[in-house]
Amino acid sequence: MFDRIRKAFSREAASADVANVPDAPGLRLVDEPMSEWAATQGFGFSADPTGHGVALEGKVRDKRWRMELGRSTREFIRGKELRARAQLGIDEDLAVLVMSRPLKESLEKKAYQIYTDHLQTSADPNLPQEMRWLAMFDEIAWESLPEEFWNRFSVLSDRRETALAWIDPQLARLMMDWPTPAPSAEVPFMILLLRGKAYLRMEYTPADLATLQHAALIFTRACESALSAFPPPSS
Repeated sequence: MFDRIRKAFSREAASADVANVPDAPGLRLVDEPMSEWAATQGFGFSADPTGHGVALEGKVRDKRWRMELGRSTREFIRGKELRARAQLGIDEDLAVLVMSRPLKESLEKKAYQIYTDHLQTSADPNLPQEMRWLAMFDEIAWESLPEEFWNRFSVLSDRRETALAWIDPQLARLMMDWPTPAPSAEVPFMILLLRGKAYLRMEYTPADLATLQHAALIFTRACESALSAFPPPSS
């Protein structure tokens, strides 16, 4: 089934920005502890005028990144959502997706249901981006990462060597070693390299500062790893 969907999409169809989405109204955030922590890290901090969303900004080397916390923009994320984006300037043909395994399985079931319910012979262009990525990329694994990682996450890419270079042991460990109380394996989470950019999206659960701090650590490490493995061309 996914082979048929795969043929219906090009890389362009999957390359829309996953972080550049405005926050929806109706969610009030307590931002003072976040602001204080951001200042200690040298991050920029801002809150929208209504207080329904906050944002962090910083740099990895000389590449700017932005992380937003606000109302969910995905059906599979309940409540608050963390999303981040960085323009890395690396090779735009590189593509790797790391997704929590329960989320992958849930999206696959939904895609199969859509496919069988409507007897589709081609992919629906309105399918969520995450379903398109599942259709486009192959799942891969390798022995140097622990079984614990593979039980919790799925890695998908069109090039095995790209995933091996990006997901190094330090980044893999950060994705598993959350502060207590830690997000469970069922909490939707993904990081992505696509079109020269890095992305993160996850459900903000547990909804506390430690979750935000560790998500920022994972994302900045993911950017560092990508820049080291795939150096951008000199300007």
